[in-house]
Amino acid sequence: MTGTRVRVRFAPSPTGDLHVGGARSALFTWLFARHHGGDFILRIEDTDRRRYVEGSVEGIVESLKWLGLEWDEGPIFQSQRLEIYREHAERLVAQGDAYPCYCTPERLEQVRAEQRARGEPPGYDRRCRNLTPDERAEFEAQGITPAIRFKMPEAGTTVVPDLLRGNITFENRLLEDAVILKSDGFPTYHLAAMVDDHLMGITHVTRGEEWLPSAPLHVRIIQAFGWDLPTFVHLPVILRPDGKGKLSKRDGAVGVLEYQRAGYLPEAVVNYLALLGWSYGDQEIFTREELIQLFDLKEINPSPARFSFDKLAWMNQYYINHIISLEDLTVRCIPYLREAGLVPAAAEDPTTPEHAYVRSVVALLKDRLKTLAEVVELTSFFFTEGTEEYPADLLVPRKTEPASVLEGLDRTREILADADFEDEAGMEAALRALADEIGLKAGQLFMPIRVAATGRTVSPGLFETLRVLGKERTLARLDVARDKLRAYVTEQSSAAS
Repeated sequence: MTGTRVRVRFAPSPTGDLHVGGARSALFTWLFARHHGGDFILRIEDTDRRRYVEGSVEGIVESLKWLGLEWDEGPIFQSQRLEIYREHAERLVAQGDAYPCYCTPERLEQVRAEQRARGEPPGYDRRCRNLTPDERAEFEAQGITPAIRFKMPEAGTTVVPDLLRGNITFENRLLEDAVILKSDGFPTYHLAAMVDDHLMGITHVTRGEEWLPSAPLHVRIIQAFGWDLPTFVHLPVILRPDGKGKLSKRDGAVGVLEYQRAGYLPEAVVNYLALLGWSYGDQEIFTREELIQLFDLKEINPSPARFSFDKLAWMNQYYINHIISLEDLTVRCIPYLREAGLVPAAAEDPTTPEHAYVRSVVALLKDRLKTLAEVVELTSFFFTEGTEEYPADLLVPRKTEPASVLEGLDRTREILADADFEDEAGMEAALRALADEIGLKAGQLFMPIRVAATGRTVSPGLFETLRVLGKERTLARLDVARDKLRAYVTEQSSAAS
C-alpha cells in the first residue's frame, strides 16, 4: 500500500497451545511487517470465556519468543476492551444495522431441529429482526438481556476482495444474522476483530481460509461503520502428510513448544514454516534476513500446503550439521544433558574443562543428530560408567570364538596402555596389526573394543571415541569387559564339559 504504513496483527485465541497453523500465520504476518518496515501487533482474542484455557497466553507468548517473532505493540487483550465493543454494537443498533435478539438457547435449538427435519440448512429464523417497540418492551419487562445480531441484507450479493483469490461473491440470501454481542456483554469475533482492526489501523488482515464463509459478514460490518476495508489475506490450510485432510493432533501435530522440547532449532522451524505455501525458486534454506527481504504475501500459493515431518527433520539436521557452529550446538545441547543428569552445572561455563569435554563429545555426534534431544541417548556413555551393563555375549561377534576375543582384548589393553590417545591413526594401525597377528579380521577385534568402551555396538568412529573418552576411562572399561568375558568363557567351557 503505497504511502500507508503497514500495520498487521497476529490475534490468537487462548484456547490451547500455539500449533503449526497459527505459527505459520504469525510468521507470514511478521515477515510481511518486517519486509515493509511496518508494525507487528500481538492481540489476544480472549472474549470466548467458555473456551479459555489457563496458561494458553503464556504458552503463546513463549512460543512466539522462541521463534523470534517479536512484536512492536501488545499483547493487547480484548477482554479489557468490552466497553468499546458495547458502544460500537449500540451504534449499529441505533443506525438500524443491528437489532437486539431475545431468543433463548432452547428456542434456537428447537428452530434448528425443525429446519433439519424439513431438510433445510439450520440457521437463525430472524424472529427478532422486525419486533415492534412494544414487543421489545415486553421482553425487556421479563428481565431478558438480549444479544445483538447484525442485520445482513436478504437479497443481492456481497463481494469479499482477497489478495490471493481476487473478488469472491456471496449470495446474501444464504447468510444469516449473526450475533455480534452476546447477552453476557462479551463480543463475538465478528464485531471485536473488525472494531479492533479499525481502531488499531490494521492495513492487512492475515488469517486462515476457514474464515472465508464469515468474510461477507465482516465486510458488511466494516461498511456499516463507514470504514475502509483492510486487505484480506486468507491463508491456505495445512494438510496432513498424506494430503488427506487438515493437519491435526491425530496426525502427530503438536504445539510449537513441543518442537522446542524435542530439540528442534527455531531457525529450522521458521525456515520450514515459511515454505508451507510460499517459495522462492528452488531455494530451500533461508536466513531470517533473506526471508524478510524476499517474502511477499502476494506470492503465497492459495492451494493447501502439505506438512512433512520428514522434511522438517531433514531441515533441522541440516541446520545442526551445516549452519550453526560447534560451539553454538554445544551450548544448545547442554540443557538437555543437564536435565538428564549427565553433566554438571560447570559445563555451562565455556571456560571450564567440563564444557570443553562436552564440546569434544558433541563434535563426534554432530553429523548424527537430527534433534538436540537425541544428544542424551547418543552420548550418555561418554558421561556415565554404566556401560558394563551389557551382556557378555555382546562382546563376541558372529562366527568368532570367545577365547579369541578375550585374547584380543587382553592384548588391546597392553597396546593402549602405552598409546598416545591423541594419535587416532597410530592407535588404529597398532590394533589392525594386532588383529592380523592373532588371526582376527579387523572388525572382529574392533567390535568388542567398541562394546567395551561404549556398551553398545553402534557409536561414532571408534578411535575418535577412544580419544575423547581418554586413556584412563578406556582402560577401566576394557578391564570390566575382560572380566566379564573371562567369566563368560569359563561358563561356556563348563557347560561344554
